[in-house]
Amino acid sequence: MSDTPLIAQTTYAELLERCALGAFRTAFSGNGNFVVKTKKGRQGLRRYWYFQEQTGEGRKQRYVGPETPELLERINNHRAIRDDEYGQRKLVSALVRTFGMPQPMDEIGRIIAALADAGAFRLRAVLIGTCAYQVYAPMLGVRLPSSVLMTEDIDIAQFQNVSVAVEDAVPPVLDTLRLLDSTFVPVPHSTDSRRSTRYRNARGVRVEFLTPNEGAETDEPQLLPAQSTEAQPLRHLDFLIHDCVPAVVLHGPGVLVQVPAPERYAVHKLIVARRRQGIEKARKDLMQAQALISVLAGIRPHELRAVWDEAFRRGKKWRRYLFESLVGMNPEPRDLLLKTVQMPRGKVPGLTLSFDRTAPRYDFDRDIFVFPASDAGGPIKCAITLEALEDHFDVAAMSPKERIRRFRENRKLQALIERMVEVKYLTRTVETPGEVLIKSSDVEALRAEAVV
Repeated sequence: MSDTPLIAQTTYAELLERCALGAFRTAFSGNGNFVVKTKKGRQGLRRYWYFQEQTGEGRKQRYVGPETPELLERINNHRAIRDDEYGQRKLVSALVRTFGMPQPMDEIGRIIAALADAGAFRLRAVLIGTCAYQVYAPMLGVRLPSSVLMTEDIDIAQFQNVSVAVEDAVPPVLDTLRLLDSTFVPVPHSTDSRRSTRYRNARGVRVEFLTPNEGAETDEPQLLPAQSTEAQPLRHLDFLIHDCVPAVVLHGPGVLVQVPAPERYAVHKLIVARRRQGIEKARKDLMQAQALISVLAGIRPHELRAVWDEAFRRGKKWRRYLFESLVGMNPEPRDLLLKTVQMPRGKVPGLTLSFDRTAPRYDFDRDIFVFPASDAGGPIKCAITLEALEDHFDVAAMSPKERIRRFRENRKLQALIERMVEVKYLTRTVETPGEVLIKSSDVEALRAEAVV
């Protein structure tokens, strides 16, 4: 295996640490001190840190974050941290030029950087959508399909209760955006033209704020006091932005943000793809989910399974959305996911196997007979080993050519094997994505089930 993914991940990890230290030093550069408050939240009492300064208007406190060992170390070393913009730019350049990692368009990068400098992500906003998807490539050390990497939309989300609890606020969003581009204007909301949850410039670049809709169904904008804007409430968003992770957008010296964990992003895309109004957006959702699942099933299988199980337990609608997206996926990433979560294909409503009525093809390299077949996602390679035929179907005494000829002519035997393949496809845990192979050890049990 190439060392490139590991080197890219190591480079990215160093960049993330440097960006975090630099952002911390920049955010709390004044003459002040750090103080702690204990607050009650969903997980009981927890300690939160603030940076306290004396200003002309009196004492002012700015939110730092929940207490973690990493945060305590940064607080202890606060005065010793030095800016390292040149070093960060070299790391960004290495990730982009050497490893082919994606960058946002310059304009998108500058907007995200401006929002970060204003404190949006320090105050626990979460970058979502395709801008977040871009950072998973260096985070996971992989290249992702370029067709689903580009966007001119910036989506930012936050829990409303978190926005209230931080007891701090950034400047008004429109002011921050107009310092960068004077053509930014608020887009009137559909329920009230005096209110806005999104902002757009003359080129059509859109910045939208979102918040989870965890109560009664509503389209009314919800205030995010920490972000100094209103936000559009959305279903299923709470699942996406729970337990977000720090990340770096590869723009300039790197921009420190918060994004959903990649396994949450992947499973969430399976859910929202079924709720999309437009075909192209639904297709893009599935493509992003497939690309991430193909990687995560190999390097983070336990995390992927845990997030899938969490979504699956949410209720009938959630399961329906997940199943409908699985039916629309390509067979290999779909089967990788099913293998990871230990679910047979037959548990997914709408997944059925159909055989092409052409004669089976013999694969001399693998000593198997291949039966052309497909399901809703695309072609499935179905086969039986020559060993299984010799052990269980009385062809051992024939010459190799005669076995092949007699088998290709025996439609009754082919129908039995097709039925055995179908039984394994529907009832057994996936062994190889995009494939169903009957081995000698499978035949006895499958044959009994196939003739029932």
